[in-house]
Amino acid sequence: MTHDTWGRVQSGLQKTVGKNNYSNWIEPLEFSGLRDGVATFLVPTNFMGNWVSQNFGDQIKQHLTNAGANVARIEFSVPKAGSRPKLQSKPSPEAEPADTAEATTGDLGGVPGAPLDPRFTFDSFVVGKPNELAHAAARRVGEGGPVTFNPLFLYGGVGLGKTHLMHAIAWELHRQSPELNVVYLSAEQFMYRFVQALRDRKIMDFKELFRSVDVLMVDDVQFIAGKGSTQEEFFHTFNALVDQNKQIIISADRAPGEIENLEERIASRLSCGLVVDLHPTDYELRLGILQQKVDQYRKQYRDLELAPGVLEFLAHRISTNVRVLEGALTRLFAFASLVGREITLELTQDCLADILRASDRKITVEEIQRRVSEHYNIRLSEMIGPKRVRTIARPRQIAMYLAKHLTSRSLPEIGRRFGGRDHTTVMHGVRRIEELKTVDNQIAEDLELLRRSLEA
Repeated sequence: MTHDTWGRVQSGLQKTVGKNNYSNWIEPLEFSGLRDGVATFLVPTNFMGNWVSQNFGDQIKQHLTNAGANVARIEFSVPKAGSRPKLQSKPSPEAEPADTAEATTGDLGGVPGAPLDPRFTFDSFVVGKPNELAHAAARRVGEGGPVTFNPLFLYGGVGLGKTHLMHAIAWELHRQSPELNVVYLSAEQFMYRFVQALRDRKIMDFKELFRSVDVLMVDDVQFIAGKGSTQEEFFHTFNALVDQNKQIIISADRAPGEIENLEERIASRLSCGLVVDLHPTDYELRLGILQQKVDQYRKQYRDLELAPGVLEFLAHRISTNVRVLEGALTRLFAFASLVGREITLELTQDCLADILRASDRKITVEEIQRRVSEHYNIRLSEMIGPKRVRTIARPRQIAMYLAKHLTSRSLPEIGRRFGGRDHTTVMHGVRRIEELKTVDNQIAEDLELLRRSLEA
């Protein structure tokens, strides 16, 4: 079997295992030789060899056999020092064509990170008041250089730009310092690789891999909450990298202290750097995002006319999720192009009727809790925690009252969101506020102010 044969086999494998699996696991393999029915491949680490053998070994063997090679068994070996195979290069935005769907972060000792989207750069991130601090902090980290705050912790709801900023940091680090080993992956992927290493008794390989990176980026860290052994390993990995002055960037859907079932020591360490909240978008930011997308679409839909007021209408009506907002605009342009009509307000309402209905303002219990916590200057964790002092218990009852009247959640559901309290506790809180608002003008004014701000 020749290297040309392996090249043809690789082409076939790319079609059967998929683009991501191919680039992550097959492409880094280097064919070493075929002897006595044993095909040998060089791999960067034993961890990777075991993974490929267990997950793709049979497919590789079958493709080799179909190519005419007499292969009875496949083996993987790590080359000796000084003779390591060349790993796949780290991408940079300049090296990618404009329509490339994805790329991959650092090698991680031969185990690449999660795909990066080349659309998610700092240039394409629209900055407004709700996200300007997060953007500035991400920019600072992306420039590389001395570690000024570690970790950088970005948190916020769905569709507010956390993942965009994470990808943008990785791209910028690749551009500024291509020699750095930058690894971006989700907390779920971290856990999956840890469990795989435990199962294969390769935990030392795992530790070596993750503690040798220059920059570690973990998305959606709330996923490891409640998973004891994974939290333990994450904690030690975190400490090892901080001790080496290596940069760590973390994202989550809420602040460290508010992640349920996250060990206190981990929450404490995650809070020791810079913690930045990406606030819900305001009207001006949503309008800016739409205008940027329109500028992109005009290159594709050159003949389409966009009537005045359409973007303003969308920015006002679709307010909870930027992804939904961008998806609505994509559908609108595609529909108008297919039917050959101008994008008017009437066409927009007809084309996006289902999205507009689903995007009608829906207030959540979590949003009420956050708004009430901010109003009374208490921590969200205190509101859902066990403390019963009046300075915390009263805002908690007000939040329960608002949740009962402004959402469709049942009393048991509301109770679960307040630290697992019984529905009778919620009922008592609601009744107490109903009594107090008739005799306490301050509470009545607070309720009205909070209701208006939530319904705005």
